[in-house]
Amino acid sequence: MQAPEPESDLYAVLGVQPSATAAAITSAFRARVRELRPDTRVDADTTARFGEVRAAYATLRDPLLRAAYDRRLERMLPSPDRGAAPPLPVRPGRRYAVVLGDVRPEPPLRAGPVRWIPGR
Repeated sequence: MQAPEPESDLYAVLGVQPSATAAAITSAFRARVRELRPDTRVDADTTARFGEVRAAYATLRDPLLRAAYDRRLERMLPSPDRGAAPPLPVRPGRRYAVVLGDVRPEPPLRAGPVRWIPGR
């Protein structure tokens, strides 16, 4: 696996914010992989971009590597308000499903033997 370049922003490679959750990072990685499909696109540019996406995901999916990358990124980028505390990430609201009334259980899935008839 290729090591990511120190100048590249791994969050920008995946197209997520630095406050993204692990699920959002995984979702963005899968979307990028579908776009770059190495089995259908065989040019050098796509192969290089696919390597960058894989390297970014490998770093950002591991909490320890991500924390180390965030610290390194914080030191590399100049911040006008160094003394201020970083803003807390905004968590999305939870979604609940409310079921009113009787809920009938679904019947069990039944599958019998498959009958093969030659000549059909």
